Amino acid sequence: MSSSRKVVELFYDVVSPYSWLGFEVLCRYRNVWNIELRLRPSLLGGVMKESGNRPPAMVPNKAVYMQSDLNRLAKYFSVPVCFPENPFEVMFEKGSLNAMRFLTAVSEKETSGDVMLERVSREIWKRIWSNDQDITLPESLSEAGLKAGLSATEVEELLQLYKSQPVKDRLKHTTEEAVNFALSFHILVTLQELVFLRFASSFVSGEKWLGPQPDKPTAKM
Repeated sequence: MSSSRKVVELFYDVVSPYSWLGFEVLCRYRNVWNIELRLRPSLLGGVMKESGNRPPAMVPNKAVYMQSDLNRLAKYFSVPVCFPENPFEVMFEKGSLNAMRFLTAVSEKETSGDVMLERVSREIWKRIWSNDQDITLPESLSEAGLKAGLSATEVEELLQLYKSQPVKDRLKHTTEEAVNFALSFHILVTLQELVFLRFASSFVSGEKWLGPQPDKPTAKM
């Protein structure tokens, strides 16, 4: 293994269940592969708009396939993805803007790598894609933060910070970075068209794919 750690940036949005799968796999591999994983909260809607793509749920044939595809992938990757009762409302009417601003605020205050950002992101994903719960209201974000291990004081501070212009600007800038990276062939795990790293050398040369749970090797898919 090379002594030079390779940077892998995960640009993600909690509105995307596919991003959750890629997020969990990369978090499992961050101490297995010789990589430095950087979590980058971004807005999927902004990436879709700038790239000229449409979300799979907006394309009839893809929407029909999406639920069975996610059920299969959730089982394979051992991630508790469960479709909400009204996925169109969740993804397109309510969206994830407040949640992604909140996660950007968490990232701003992070003092130990991405530890808390990882935990809070996971709790918000659980709300939307496991428990069919809201992620748009301050009390919803507060509950996710508390479950992730933040104190009530820290959560209150974040609820003030996520509404600030610097946080809004940072989220916008990170989303623009995601678009630019996707267009320039940098090492990137993008927001929606995730490749799940079964062919690891495509992303991290010299590293071996050990299955969706590297501590519990399974048969190849």
